[in-house]
Amino acid sequence: MPATAFAAAVVDWFALHARDLPWRRPGFPPWGTLVSEFMLQQTPVVRVIPRLDEWLTRWPEPAALAAEAPGEAVRAWQSLGYPRRALRLHACAVAITTEHGGVVPRDVPTLLGLPGIGDYTARAIAVFAYGDRHPVVDTNIRRVVARAVEGLPDAAAPNAKRDLPAMTALLPADDGEAARFNAGMMELGALICTARSPKCELCPLAAQCAWRAAGYPETEVARRPVQKAYEGSDRQARGAVLRVLRATAHPVPGSRLGEAVTDPARYGRAVAGLLADGLIVAVGDDVFALP
Repeated sequence: MPATAFAAAVVDWFALHARDLPWRRPGFPPWGTLVSEFMLQQTPVVRVIPRLDEWLTRWPEPAALAAEAPGEAVRAWQSLGYPRRALRLHACAVAITTEHGGVVPRDVPTLLGLPGIGDYTARAIAVFAYGDRHPVVDTNIRRVVARAVEGLPDAAAPNAKRDLPAMTALLPADDGEAARFNAGMMELGALICTARSPKCELCPLAAQCAWRAAGYPETEVARRPVQKAYEGSDRQARGAVLRVLRATAHPVPGSRLGEAVTDPARYGRAVAGLLADGLIVAVGDDVFALP
C-alpha cells in the first residue's frame, strides 16, 4: 500500500473516531501540551485528564510553576505515579522561564536541552503543540507499524534508529496532515490495534495489514520484563510515605511516617530512596518534608 494511501486511511479514520481530549482542542497552549506529555508517561489518559485541568488552572504558564517550591509540584502530582516526573516538570518550568522567556521552545534540539524531556517528548511537543513535521513514535505507533507494515504480531524493543525512519517513511509531506497522521496512528494503536485484543474488523488498515494478510503469524519479539507487583513493593512504601507528606503542610517526624509502612526494612529503603531522588528532604533529626 503506498505511503500516501496508508496515511490518508489513518487520517480519515482519526477525523471520525478521535477521542475528545483536552490537548487536541483548538487553542490548547504549548505549555499544556508539555504538561500533558509529562503526565501521560506511564499513566492512563483517564487519570491524567482531571489532574491536568487542576495543574493548568493553578499553573497556567511555566513561570507560575517555577515560582513555587519543587515540593508543591510533588504534592499536586498526587496519584499519577512515578513522582520524579513532577520534579523534572518543575525543573523544566524553571528552565523555560529563565532561559526561554517563559515560552515553550519549538525546535526539537532546544526541547531536548530541557530537564526531563527525551526524544519522544521533544518531538511530541513540536508536532502536537506547534504542528511541525516530525515522526512521533510511542508504544502504540510502533505496534501499528510492526503489524500493518512489517507483518509482525508486535513491535520489538524501542530502537530510534529503526523506529524513526519507519515512521518518517509514512509521514505526509504537509505539516498539518503529518501531525494528524501522528495522532491518528497513536489513537489507532490505543483503541483498535491494541496489544491483546485487536479489533481488526474496525481497522481502516485491515485490507492492507501485512500481519492480517499473513494469517496472524506468531513471531517471537523482544519484550520488556514484566513489572513486579505493586502490592507489598518498595514502590508502594514510597507512595505511602509521600501520601503522608502531601497531606501535611509542615515537616513530619519519621515515627509518624513509619506508621504508613508496616515493614521497617521497606520503610527504611523507601525513605532512603526518596531522599536520594530529591522527592523528600531531611529538615532535622528523623524529620522529613517535601522539597
